[in-house]
Amino acid sequence: MRPLWLLALLLALSQALPFEQKGFWDFTLDDGLLMMNDEEASGADTTSGVPDMDSVTPTFSAMCPFGCHCHLRVVQCSDLGLKTVPKEISPDTTLLDLQNNDITELRKDDFKGLQHLYALVLVNNKISKIHEKAFSPLRKLQKLYISKNHLVEIPPNLPSSLVELRIHDNRIRKVPKGVFSGLRNMNCIEMGGNPLENSGFEPGAFDGLKLNYLRISEAKLTGIPKDLPETLNELHLDHNKIQAIELEDLLRYSKLYRLGLGHNQIRMIENGSLSFLPTLRELHLDNNKLSRVPAGLPDLKLLQVVYLHSNNITKVGVNDFCPMGFGVKRAYYNGISLFNNPVPYWEVQPATFRCVTDRLAIQFGNYKK
Repeated sequence: MRPLWLLALLLALSQALPFEQKGFWDFTLDDGLLMMNDEEASGADTTSGVPDMDSVTPTFSAMCPFGCHCHLRVVQCSDLGLKTVPKEISPDTTLLDLQNNDITELRKDDFKGLQHLYALVLVNNKISKIHEKAFSPLRKLQKLYISKNHLVEIPPNLPSSLVELRIHDNRIRKVPKGVFSGLRNMNCIEMGGNPLENSGFEPGAFDGLKLNYLRISEAKLTGIPKDLPETLNELHLDHNKIQAIELEDLLRYSKLYRLGLGHNQIRMIENGSLSFLPTLRELHLDNNKLSRVPAGLPDLKLLQVVYLHSNNITKVGVNDFCPMGFGVKRAYYNGISLFNNPVPYWEVQPATFRCVTDRLAIQFGNYKK
């Protein structure tokens, strides 16, 4: 009987939550890539996060590193206390799991011969050094998970086939120009949990990328970084130190449909800033220092979810969410959170929420000073 953990190949999650690697098969549960359709995906053969089942056929190679578990084209070597990448890995390996070990360095020939590797999981090691040619043999690698290590820079010479990079919870302070050069297939980067400041992004750092999903959460940003890819559908900058949204900050991101700015220090959103986001469906502004509902929400015809809880909002106007006319807003709200604000909810007029699907979509009250 095929091991139960292989059933995880068939799973898929659709919510874009902060990435947390709990087990080997978590890397198939893409929170960023699943939101794209085939037309939005670029270049590579597979972007769904689940390997093509036709290509995962039984092999009978006797090659399996000592202590590891090998089945089909999967080599699982997690939680073994490994100091280096093991040898004797079958050249037809598609998925290689090396998480939760003590690997400190990736050497030139560590992945030699693994030209069919699709996903490489190196989460929670002690990697601080990567040879410039370490990834050269990995011509078909699409997913590289190297979070929770000791890296101080983006690895050089990443495979051009790469679709998804998760490098959060390292020690990266700088994203230089050209580090992502040639990565035409890349559409998802998770790089939160690094001590990145706005000055750490060199001009042109993201040139050439056509990302759909980018998360730079839990960093040291004081504003929205400049020159991020115009192709972004999701941008998550929560848990930073952003204080304001100025008019030009969102100018180039007209394709965004989810924007995460929760858990910052935002006091002001300049009038007109949100008008550059005509396709926005979900806006997270919770746990900030806003004193009013941001202007421009009624003009966002596709907006359905707004998180404004845990701010300093003292008043909600009758036209703060819904347009004044009828039939103007195409999508009705199905979620508005306003709880934990000092607004007297009994003074808010019922007509304020005339373009909400039902009363259960509104979360109000429970303010504690």
